[in-house]
Amino acid sequence: MQKRLKTYFNWSTGKDAALAYYYLKKNNNYQINLLVTSINTHHDRVSMHGLRVKLLEIQAKEIELPLTTIKLPEEPTMEVYNNEMGKVVSHLQSQGYTHCGFGDIFLEDLRVYREKQLSPYGIKCNFPLWKRNSTVLIQEFIQLGFRAVVICIKSDLLDVSFLGREIDENFIKDLPENVDPCGENGEFHTFCFDGPIFKNPVKFTIGEKVYRAYKNPKKDNNNSSMGFWFCDLIPVTAS
Repeated sequence: MQKRLKTYFNWSTGKDAALAYYYLKKNNNYQINLLVTSINTHHDRVSMHGLRVKLLEIQAKEIELPLTTIKLPEEPTMEVYNNEMGKVVSHLQSQGYTHCGFGDIFLEDLRVYREKQLSPYGIKCNFPLWKRNSTVLIQEFIQLGFRAVVICIKSDLLDVSFLGREIDENFIKDLPENVDPCGENGEFHTFCFDGPIFKNPVKFTIGEKVYRAYKNPKKDNNNSSMGFWFCDLIPVTAS
């Protein structure tokens, strides 16, 4: 019997990661033993979209996998991120991990970056959703019984009314034509709370909605900024 490849999954907590994990888990060549997520230690939240770490931990528990975090400061530089990521990956390499999974769909530069960063550690990347049609993928996500809620939107592309909505057929129909159905260009981010990879649904309530502006790293003008709306999710724990 062929030995399965020891694999960790780069876990964003959202729908693309959930669907990619689902497909990679069905591939008998891989044995996924761990989820890895970057967190902001200053705010105790997931770096990408501000989800509370407590909900991340509950999510991992319901997926029935251990969780390792890449701990980052409030405003990490790329050097800091690469150093902290390197520490975690080096440790995973020493534990026998040879492969990892990502939920990316079609961003070529991001894929190249990931493969370049992990190559020195001998970690090979797997992209189960790569080059799939994003309209088809979001339909598959819904049809498979996954559920996710929108927790971050880019304000120049989506109205605040999209924040806190569940991903369903109506959500897809309401998206503007210039927004990818999977939000692959960063238009929106989600929290996946139920589906075939979960033992039980993750329970939460909708909390405060907050707007924040950030300097646009792609613009030389110091006055150029990007705006995002964030939706806080509050975990519901058993009494």
